[in-house]
Amino acid sequence: MTEMLTTAVSAPSAPAAPAYHPRLTNEDLAPLRKQSWGSYNIFAFWMSDVHSVGGYVTAGSLFALGLASWQVLAALLIGITIVYFFCNLVAKPSQVTGVPYPVMCRSAFGVLGANIPAIIRGLIAVAWYGIQTFLASAALDVVLVKLFPGLAPYAVVGDYGFLGLSLLGWGSYLLLWVVQACVFWRGMESIRKFIDFCGPAVYVVMFLLCGYLIAEAGWSAIDLKLGEVKYTGWASMPVMLGAIALVVSYFSGPMLNFGDFSRYGKSFAAVRRGNLLGLPVNFLLFSLLVVVTASLTVPVYGELITDPVATVARIDSTFAIVLGALTFTIATIGINIVANFISPAFDFSHVSPQKISWRAGGMIAAVGSILITPWNLYNNPEVIHYTLEVLGAFIGPLFGVLIADYYLVRKQRVIVDDLFTMSQTGSYWYSKGYNLAAIIATAVGAVIAVVPVLAKDVTGMYTAAQYSWFIGCGVGFAVYHLLATRTRLAVQGVPA
Repeated sequence: MTEMLTTAVSAPSAPAAPAYHPRLTNEDLAPLRKQSWGSYNIFAFWMSDVHSVGGYVTAGSLFALGLASWQVLAALLIGITIVYFFCNLVAKPSQVTGVPYPVMCRSAFGVLGANIPAIIRGLIAVAWYGIQTFLASAALDVVLVKLFPGLAPYAVVGDYGFLGLSLLGWGSYLLLWVVQACVFWRGMESIRKFIDFCGPAVYVVMFLLCGYLIAEAGWSAIDLKLGEVKYTGWASMPVMLGAIALVVSYFSGPMLNFGDFSRYGKSFAAVRRGNLLGLPVNFLLFSLLVVVTASLTVPVYGELITDPVATVARIDSTFAIVLGALTFTIATIGINIVANFISPAFDFSHVSPQKISWRAGGMIAAVGSILITPWNLYNNPEVIHYTLEVLGAFIGPLFGVLIADYYLVRKQRVIVDDLFTMSQTGSYWYSKGYNLAAIIATAVGAVIAVVPVLAKDVTGMYTAAQYSWFIGCGVGFAVYHLLATRTRLAVQGVPA
């Protein structure tokens, strides 16, 4: 058997080996035979993620916490550096083996037990897919109302609304839903080209928007003090830590599933460089643009606006509004396809490889995104933070278990062929295909992490809720390492 597969791809996957069990394999899940993504492709992936309307709105929502702008910037930078570090950790297993995240989870959860994290992450991706589609559709609404003023009444939920979304909103949402499905259906190479364009396009619009506001208000109008500062000195530290945790929670989805993309990297070094450029470097520049742009909305429009589409809508130029709103819409579509279409496609396909193809898995996620009415999950700062905390509580333990298994228990050694066998002598068969240590660790971590989120009225719980991802990750990591090394559930045959 192969001790370690060290080369793997981009587009086509290697044909499934004869010994690979059909219950565990299809063309999309098999190890890649060619890896072609360079640092720029990874950089572009993160640009699309960061530059989406969701990224802008989430960053803007931190100003509602009562911090000074420099503190928000510091929290954003520290949070994204943590994301960078963790992304490198989760990237390596899939880059080395050439398999996507759900397949890599077989090492920790068992060849059948890996369906548990796959389903959890898949369902979370459905929520994010819906949220990002809604944010993109809101940008499209702005364009439509500007071009066709007669549509304005249909954008009012109270007059023409259903399940919390206006009639115009439904039309925009479903239109983008179809557009995203069409792009996804063309395959990974087309998606790669799409995201290579999206991230830089938003930068162009952001700089133009910032330049326009500076021209209107003057350089002296730039003020990094946004909103009312409620916390100063040591009193601001708990709030800053909470903001850092929220940044990590926002990126926790694509961070967990980053193996779905790092598997395409030419080398781990290329992936790491792409992460460095796309996360700390890119995110700091984007955050500065957000702060400067938001601060200039006060002297220009008389109020603080932290939504880029709303800012663009105030410009007295139809062309500028259409260009800006469409660009943010396209960028949000880009990250939505990458982070919340591709990942659940792998996750749901993993459940039944022979019955659910990669494309079918993606369409399951798309349909689910309508049913959860995502506009109700992301419509104000308080709801945004609650949504991030709940999702973080379930994603954290999955991350902790995978990292503990690969780096501490398995010592970075994976027998790739055994990831695809149902043989009871396989390294990842455990007990009937399930590793109880990983399942117990995930359950314990999720329960402990979600309790503070659901019981915020209890003293101390409101603060703890902000760290749901860290709590879940830490508990899952510690419990799994303990069970997998020091109990009767200890993993057998691991490297010395």
